Amino acid sequence: MQRVASTSRRTGWAEEAALALTSAGYRRGGARRAILELLDEQSCALSAVEIQQALTSRNREVSRASIYRVMEELEEIGLLARVEVGRGVVRYEPSRHGPGHHHHLVCDHCGRISPFTDEGLERAIRRVSDALPLQVSEHEVVIHGSCETCAAS
Repeated sequence: MQRVASTSRRTGWAEEAALALTSAGYRRGGARRAILELLDEQSCALSAVEIQQALTSRNREVSRASIYRVMEELEEIGLLARVEVGRGVVRYEPSRHGPGHHHHLVCDHCGRISPFTDEGLERAIRRVSDALPLQVSEHEVVIHGSCETCAAS
């Protein structure tokens, strides 16, 4: 298992998302652009609250309603994935197929979420997918437990 580097910069997704939103008839706007750029920089999923806090720290005030609206629009056109981490918490991240695709480790105590990749897991998922009576378009793995800090407490 390999943890995904948290500082890796993604490129291109924000531009692709902006074009796709415009093509789908959604308006352009500064708040939308700020959300797209923030999501493009992330290595893992963020909640709407975390998105709002990150934008505020960049001196960009965006209402929670606007954030949810943009998340819904992006999800509708297939460019955003909802990550259900349990306890009613939903996080969002750009849909990335190929490089950048990862799964999630969730600490049930502090709520920390960490991305990870594992080629053996991906091979097993492909093998299972081939045996299923449907064509698998995507998959998500969320593993729950205690992070190193909480386990040591």
